[in-house]
Amino acid sequence: MKIAIDGMGGDKAPGVIVEGAIEYTREFDHEVIIVGQEEVLKKELSKHDYKKDRIEVVHAPQVIDMGDSPISSIRSKKDSSISVAVKLVREKRASAIVSAGNTGAVVCAASFMLGLLKGIERPGISIIFPTSNSDNALMIDAGANIDPKSTHMFQYGLMADAYCRFLLGKNNPRIGLLSIGEEETKGTGFIKEAHKLLDDSKLNFIGNVEGRDIFTGACDVILCDGFVGNVVLKVSESLAGAVGTLLKRELSRNIVTKVGSVLCRSTFDALKKELDYAEYGGAPLLGVNGTCIIGHGSSSSRAIKNALRVATEFTKQNINEYIINGLDSYSRGR
Repeated sequence: MKIAIDGMGGDKAPGVIVEGAIEYTREFDHEVIIVGQEEVLKKELSKHDYKKDRIEVVHAPQVIDMGDSPISSIRSKKDSSISVAVKLVREKRASAIVSAGNTGAVVCAASFMLGLLKGIERPGISIIFPTSNSDNALMIDAGANIDPKSTHMFQYGLMADAYCRFLLGKNNPRIGLLSIGEEETKGTGFIKEAHKLLDDSKLNFIGNVEGRDIFTGACDVILCDGFVGNVVLKVSESLAGAVGTLLKRELSRNIVTKVGSVLCRSTFDALKKELDYAEYGGAPLLGVNGTCIIGHGSSSSRAIKNALRVATEFTKQNINEYIINGLDSYSRGR
């Protein structure tokens, strides 16, 4: 299996991209194609001792910056690292693409060049959240589509339902629509339209849920538009970091709390690991006809390594096939 990665995408590229790719090839028996400006990438690679038969560099002279317009940049920069990496997947030279670069550009490139699954009009970024009931919840969308239609939300529900059934082992996943109140009359006109579509469907729709329900395990799937979902994601990451800082400050106040912190170190380490986005690596872009994993812009090398791991698992498990089967099953009335 070969995974193509955007070598120029991300706040710390290409350094952490190269490091993450090397870490991945040391831990897993797969190959990586790093796409980007060849001279720059080879210079970074020369700083490391790595398995040269596991890493290939494919030249892409252009770079799409974080501030570039997604659609315009994909059209005007056809030889960008993002476009070339997606093209490798389309041509079956790579099994998946990973990018921590301009999210909008990655979504556009994957949608246009790989196409969408039958019955899906817009793809959505899916994120797994830990919850207080020792289970996980799936949130979609986390930033792919900031201005969706109500029908897109319904399609997100269908994809999430299939994902949970076939991959997470949840036979009848509870689906909630993120809003400002539990009542069906709460929310914008768009949310009310989406509520009606979901309520009239055969999905296990439990109604509106609020922000406070995200981490409680009140539902298995949280549906929201990409604008709200991305804000939720960034706030959650910030809060996790703040909690860690506050804990350190309080536990260092006196000798008693310091001793307690030593005794609880393993618990704190486990909690930190569970909340660290770097452990999850990247988020699958559901709905595209191929494997596309989107990483955090400020990804570390560990996050890149794990994003490559997620791409491998997603491909091996044929998740798109499960989603297609789920959509087909739904259309036939299960």
